[in-house]
Amino acid sequence: MGTWDWQLFLQDTGGGETYLDWMMSAWGWTLSVAVSALVLALVIGSLMGILRTTPSRLLVAIGNTWTELFRNIPLLVQIFLWYHVLPSIFLSLRNVPSFVLVVFALGCFTSARISEQVKAGIQSLPRGQRYAGLAVGLTLPQTYRYVLLPMAFRIVIPPLTSESMNIVKNSSVAFAVSIAELTMFAMQASEETSRFEEIFIPVTALYFISAFAINRIAQLIEKRMRIPGQIGGK
Repeated sequence: MGTWDWQLFLQDTGGGETYLDWMMSAWGWTLSVAVSALVLALVIGSLMGILRTTPSRLLVAIGNTWTELFRNIPLLVQIFLWYHVLPSIFLSLRNVPSFVLVVFALGCFTSARISEQVKAGIQSLPRGQRYAGLAVGLTLPQTYRYVLLPMAFRIVIPPLTSESMNIVKNSSVAFAVSIAELTMFAMQASEETSRFEEIFIPVTALYFISAFAINRIAQLIEKRMRIPGQIGGK
């Protein structure tokens, strides 16, 4: 085993920036992809989870179809579908930046998993809560908005935390379509410098820091939103 050379991060890449600058930029792209995809996944996944618990068979079918479609196709395949296949079918997508396509691929993939969590959270509530909301004159959407969802989301915060951490790790597949994120940086920089240990150890640490930070933030949110008498409440 040779001597580690951490000074390589101060070396110029040949493009007017150091390897440290390149790595920090790649980390920024990783976080941008992950956070954008997470927001999209939470919105779509919550909507699909809600649809799957409504009395309407049509809405349930729409939610189930979406969930099963995106849950049963590997993420890497979905990345290639969004990046290569859909733009050839819908020509307007050819002008869409690859970053946006990757965000949609990762967001839709994760939305299927969040849909399952939201559905489980709503169904875990006593049916009497739904009936009570309707009995006092609330419409069904209002019952979801003011009665069911505030409780359901508190219940599913722990599994949503896991999905949030996973989306950071899953963002690494963006390298397959040349998004300049951490994995792409690690592969290219290690090939250029032949210093695999010095490159991959910091990259691994940055992935850990990102996922760990999300875990801490989610735990703080969970603690502040606990309801006495409910799961985790005191």
